[in-house]
Amino acid sequence: MPNIGSLAARFDEFLVYRSTGKPSEATLKAYRQDFTAIAELLAAHTGVPADDLACNVVDKDRIRAAFAAYADTHSPASIRRCWSTWNALCSYLFTSDLIVANPMDAVLRPKVAKTVPKAFDQDAVEKLLTALTTDEDDNAHAWRERDLAIVLTALLTGCRLSELVTLNIGDFRDLDDTGRLKAITVHGKGNKQRVLTAEPALVDVLTSYLDSRLQRFPGSGKARTSPAASPWRRLRATDPLFLGADGERITAPTIQYRVERAYRRAGVNGQRAKGALVHQLRHTFATSLADSDVNIYTLMRLLGHESMTTTQRYTQGAGKETRAASAANPVYRLIEKNETRH
Repeated sequence: MPNIGSLAARFDEFLVYRSTGKPSEATLKAYRQDFTAIAELLAAHTGVPADDLACNVVDKDRIRAAFAAYADTHSPASIRRCWSTWNALCSYLFTSDLIVANPMDAVLRPKVAKTVPKAFDQDAVEKLLTALTTDEDDNAHAWRERDLAIVLTALLTGCRLSELVTLNIGDFRDLDDTGRLKAITVHGKGNKQRVLTAEPALVDVLTSYLDSRLQRFPGSGKARTSPAASPWRRLRATDPLFLGADGERITAPTIQYRVERAYRRAGVNGQRAKGALVHQLRHTFATSLADSDVNIYTLMRLLGHESMTTTQRYTQGAGKETRAASAANPVYRLIEKNETRH
């Protein structure tokens, strides 16, 4: 337990202050890791336990020395993130009159190479679609319709892993009378919402998955809805879009496992970026639209990026509005091509 008035106690206050922006759990975890790493280095430098450090240890010389030691064992990206955490913390301490100045300007941030994220090429996407539309007779736990729906939702909307997990039936609404064109309300980082479009090819795949789901879990639909009704109307708005084998909302590890299994079956696992599973599909979505000359502002909205710098890794082009951009995704053409084979 940090001492009252200590740097650690002020950091806890800082987290409460930042929570008004509704940061994700991952962001809060990163704040804590970054604070602890530098606080422990400050403690080693001063000989004072980390929980007992006073705010006045945060000065230019000590912070610079702590970050120099931190840089010896961390990547440029980690150093930049840690710098951002401490810059925000020091700004908070300064505006609270707890330190005389923000010392972070004295700490150099390393430059991170601007690399374009690795994406699947058209051949890899075709192999993936073929693998996902082929029955897995050797696996009793296979759910082909669901796995295809997950992969195509990520490929055609650019949703993050956490966003796929939290999608509900009620997040989809019809844009026309056919029920085959839908708007998707996605709840992104910090609970920020954005609206994407599901074109008929994707909606058809999702509808097929929902039909298979109602067959697997016959008691999961609304009690007074006709079995002949669309599965979208037979399910409740609050029901999760994707389920696990137990009939409950699917978990992030399960999605990652199913996606990796699909990559291995398709023979494309070696083509993905290191550590990227669902995120590989998001990279492919972004790169596909960038190659179709979608403008950077539209791509920012589709991806839910707050920083244009992040989006610029994919495109420098100019072009279309959000709906047209979604429809222009070349993966839709691959779906049509794949359907003609089956």
